[in-house]
Amino acid sequence: MQKRKIIVVVDDEKDILELLEFYLSREGYVVTCFSSGEEALYSISRTKPDLIILDLMLPGKDGFEVVEILKKDPDTREIPIVMLTAKSEMPDIIKGLEFGADDYVTKPFSPRVLLARIRAVLRSRKPVVSENPSVTKSGDIMIDLGRRVVLVDGKKVNLTFSEFEILNYMAKKSGWVLTREEIIDAIHGKEYSVADRSVDVQVYGLRKKLGNAGIYIETIRGVGYRLTNSF
Repeated sequence: MQKRKIIVVVDDEKDILELLEFYLSREGYVVTCFSSGEEALYSISRTKPDLIILDLMLPGKDGFEVVEILKKDPDTREIPIVMLTAKSEMPDIIKGLEFGADDYVTKPFSPRVLLARIRAVLRSRKPVVSENPSVTKSGDIMIDLGRRVVLVDGKKVNLTFSEFEILNYMAKKSGWVLTREEIIDAIHGKEYSVADRSVDVQVYGLRKKLGNAGIYIETIRGVGYRLTNSF
């Protein structure tokens, strides 16, 4: 019998907690709800849930602080985080993704859309089994798929799960022009519903973390992106 996945929901709105507990429990998930970041952090460090749904506007420690703490702890840094927030401005979304969140959903939201996002994130987290882990190079960027490590000029770059997957996919198709839809389908699956700007935000964060090597990711106006080997 397959073990039921555990999801932690952190939101200071009681109605939101009750709504998500109802929908997620109906889908077969084990749901634990918290109204503050401090309570959630204590529980997460002990239970190691499969996914966290996190509001950004929380009393005490806000969502950004919670993400930062979780991503700095080796025991919790790999737990995927979906932001659920009324902050829909691009700077807030970019900040959350740069801190290490894997996806975001803005309020007001559709429970069906959120469930689809959750399934996609959990599905993409399945470990990649490979007898011959490959190392890919593109310009100054080296990707070790087996160890899930990215190096730029020999220095390790800390990427979120989604950022790593996007970079790895672009490296496999190095030199090809990839549409945003192709990138989304490759990373999350064809049924994943997301706005184009989600990819733009992820690529923006990826470029920033790659530093000078971010120049290898070209924007093809009106189409998408391309990873090139040199400039």
